[in-house]
Amino acid sequence: MVKIVLAPDSFKENLSSVEVARAMARGVRRASPEAEVDSVPMADGGEGTVEALVSATGGVYHRQTVHDPLGREVQARFALLGKGRWAVIEMAQASGLGLLNANERNPLLTSTRGTGELILGAMEAGAKRIVIGIGGSATVDGGTGMARALGVRFLDGAGNELPEGGGSLGQLETIDASGLDRRVKDVAIEIASDVDNPLVGQRGAARVFGPQKGATPEMVEQLEAGLNRLGEKMAEQLGKKVRGVRGAGAAGGLGAGLLGFLAGRLRSGVELVIEAVGLVDRLAGAQLCITGEGRLDSQTAHGKTVAGVGRLARSLNVPAVALAGQIGPGAEQVLSEGIVQYRSIKPESMSVQESMARAPELLAEAAEEVVRRFIANSESGKGKNAR
Repeated sequence: MVKIVLAPDSFKENLSSVEVARAMARGVRRASPEAEVDSVPMADGGEGTVEALVSATGGVYHRQTVHDPLGREVQARFALLGKGRWAVIEMAQASGLGLLNANERNPLLTSTRGTGELILGAMEAGAKRIVIGIGGSATVDGGTGMARALGVRFLDGAGNELPEGGGSLGQLETIDASGLDRRVKDVAIEIASDVDNPLVGQRGAARVFGPQKGATPEMVEQLEAGLNRLGEKMAEQLGKKVRGVRGAGAAGGLGAGLLGFLAGRLRSGVELVIEAVGLVDRLAGAQLCITGEGRLDSQTAHGKTVAGVGRLARSLNVPAVALAGQIGPGAEQVLSEGIVQYRSIKPESMSVQESMARAPELLAEAAEEVVRRFIANSESGKGKNAR
């Protein structure tokens, strides 16, 4: 009996990784009703990380009221896994761009306070390990809002509290960490990220990510100066040199805040998820792995789910095929990351809008075709090649 592992990421703004795996499974069973199908929804630290880990490990959701990037109350959730010993948080739940209308995007004002409130909630629930996925932020505040929620104060030269958001950081004079929640020192903070940008500079948080969050060129310069100031003060007053650390610029500098204020440890998001869902063991004895995400392009090979799954599958001699909603420039790079074949689920004659509306059906059809070809190749003596 053939064993097939389904390990896709979400198709962003369309289907969750759980829904993608479910659609793939329908197609696999049409092609091979007797196949052993193991669905392992994946993520890389961004949107869908909590759902993927809950699905794979039987975790439990916790909901709480937090503040969104502009200080409004919203409902957000985190998950407790491993009998409540560790928690998984997506910063986008509380501080994400998706919580704002297009005309509300202003990184001079937006804050990561809600993310800090989720961390508080996880500690109050008893978690001793907290994994924080930091993709999809609406902020460029260097994690100062998160730190404020945990008791850190940011003061100007006159001793006044700075307003929240990245716009005031240029006036930062003193970081008062004396009120930092004492429980932080007993909790292991792991930062799941798929980018390696530093806090400042040409590849820094303000210049690369600021425009995506509503920053004009003038705002970018103000944010860059503020993050530079924050980095200087963290080094001077806390002994934390974070400005040039790879990944410190993730989520508008939240990476730097988690490193400097909470002694966090940066990790590849997909590698962390691979470990948490036990993908090594689940691929054991498999003849085929099918992964995928909404778009394959030049970025996929750099820390995204498809590349991470491909590398692991290759190390275990399991052929891996990637399905995508769209194929962009540079997608062929995944072939050097362990993927033996990739294809779009969208027929050439179909519009992107129609393909998104019919994504479950198209995913099932594509997975069915992959498995039929794999079985035919195997039976004709061509080995475990899914091409």
